[in-house]
Amino acid sequence: MLFRASARTVAVMAFDGSLFLHLTDRFAHMHGYSPGASEIRSWERSIPLLAAALNDAGLGDVEVMLEYALPLNSKRADVVLAGVHPVTGEPSYVVVELKQWSQALPHDDDPALCYVDPYTHPVLNPIEQVRRYCDYLVNFNGAVAEHGDRVHGVAFLHNATESGVAGLREIERDGHGLLFTGDRRADFLDHLRSELSDKHPGARAADELLAGATVPSKQLMSVAAEEVRERQQFVLLDEQQVAYRMVLNAVERAKRADGKEIVIVTGGPGTGKSVIALQLLGELCRRGVPALHATGSQSFTKTMRKVVGSRKREVQDLFKYFNSFMTVEKNSLSALICDEAHRIRETSANRYTRAAHRTGRAQIDELIDVAYVPVFFLDEHQVVRPGELGTVSDIKAAAARRGIPCHVVPLDSQFRCGGSDAYLRWVVRLLGLEPGGPVVWEPDDRMHLLVADSPQEMETFLEARRAHGYGARMSAGYCWRWSPEPKPGNPLPPDVVIDDWARPWNLRGDRSVSGAPPSALWATDPAGFGQVGCVYTAQGFEYDWSGVIIGPDLVWRGDRWVTDRTASKDPVFKKSTPDTDVDRLIRNTYKVLLTRGMVGTIVYSTDPETRERLRQLTGGCQERQPSMV
Repeated sequence: MLFRASARTVAVMAFDGSLFLHLTDRFAHMHGYSPGASEIRSWERSIPLLAAALNDAGLGDVEVMLEYALPLNSKRADVVLAGVHPVTGEPSYVVVELKQWSQALPHDDDPALCYVDPYTHPVLNPIEQVRRYCDYLVNFNGAVAEHGDRVHGVAFLHNATESGVAGLREIERDGHGLLFTGDRRADFLDHLRSELSDKHPGARAADELLAGATVPSKQLMSVAAEEVRERQQFVLLDEQQVAYRMVLNAVERAKRADGKEIVIVTGGPGTGKSVIALQLLGELCRRGVPALHATGSQSFTKTMRKVVGSRKREVQDLFKYFNSFMTVEKNSLSALICDEAHRIRETSANRYTRAAHRTGRAQIDELIDVAYVPVFFLDEHQVVRPGELGTVSDIKAAAARRGIPCHVVPLDSQFRCGGSDAYLRWVVRLLGLEPGGPVVWEPDDRMHLLVADSPQEMETFLEARRAHGYGARMSAGYCWRWSPEPKPGNPLPPDVVIDDWARPWNLRGDRSVSGAPPSALWATDPAGFGQVGCVYTAQGFEYDWSGVIIGPDLVWRGDRWVTDRTASKDPVFKKSTPDTDVDRLIRNTYKVLLTRGMVGTIVYSTDPETRERLRQLTGGCQERQPSMV
């Protein structure tokens, strides 16, 4: 949240301009960069009109929370109003989505989407947008989790006329999503009075909402079965819902026209790619549309098969690998959902492939050919192995060769790392994956970052977190050799050795050994804490606390990072792999490992100079206080 005050105070500060200076300063402090001109302009044009409406309605004591951050998510509701319901006397909240649009047209095929100048692509209907904000708030804030009737949502299009946006109202159906225009300002004031009392201040209700415990996130693995078997699901917000709708609409168009379309959904860690993919699979299956889920990640696919198919084994067959389609007939599926598509390989052939199938055909071509609508979910910064070709340009080029329409949907908001955009930006700047160089971490209220002086200290800290109910894992760069797995009953070899501290790598096989879970379940089975995970078992998963060991393959020297390919024991790096590729892949590896934590990350480097640089960039690790327990 950027600012909170009574409606009366907001109106005064908006009038003298001090409000917008305050919002700009707070935004820069919280996010690490200044707000864009369009964002500031929207504040200046919309907030005064809302404040005036509240005061004209006699609601000057209602509490106004501007740019309210949704829990465990980087999305912000424009405004949340807090007050007392005039009839029940209970806390009452109104989520307000402010739009400067003068007109908007509903999408021909889907009223949950609409077209607005100057956007060239469809956007979410603001009624649907604010309804989903309300649903999400109820799902993730303990203050209203059992009181969904206390939360209401409105879209206030103050510049619009009724005739300019009349088509959007088709989806109005409940108090979580109502639309008001400038033409209906009087109705808007009446609605505010019906939800908020003019006789009681809203400060206490605001305090209750802000103090509400964050309901633990529905972990992807634990609810995957419900995603496919039932309609119990995550709430998709904004561009997530746009991506979901665009895929479903593409499937319908392809069926009607007997044609092909490609959809690419891009986004960083935790933007919801896998959540959307699972919801799409569930919805398509419910509609009777032939569809499969595919990935290049063995751990992810095996976990999906285990969790989603826990009751009906045949459901496991919905989850395939990218190399499963070498001999499948073209267009045999209506949709193929390619999750973790940044792991697409040059070809599907490996050492076990029969000679007759070693055609040299590109894996991208196989995936495109098998379905009328192939969907690719990817993050180009998660390419960690040589030969992985899942980039937007690769897929668009393959589509262009066939003359197939290709749509790209970017996901901006993220749910991983506590929804902290600032932390993700700190990581990519730290590793030189974005220009500008490393910056000092400024602690926010969403993500904790610590530096350990030793692996023992890191492990002890994580053990303490686990004792208080948090999940935790330790992972490391691939800088230690991996011994063969022992026979059942024998201890795991302690391959990751740092001074007098030693721990085993996670298992590579499909069976449990000496109490350690199989490779595919390392990230989700609590018994995985005893082993150190590598990037291939951590990628695609998340846990509350992440301990990351930066090995000697990435060290800080002087004013920059230096990668040492000789320190890497990863067998995928061949002598023929160029140094520039190795450098990029090593940095991407640590980006993956540093973005697995939902609550916090504690990092340790085996190199003293690198540890000192990390201490400088984290402000001396001042967050480590008992109060965090």
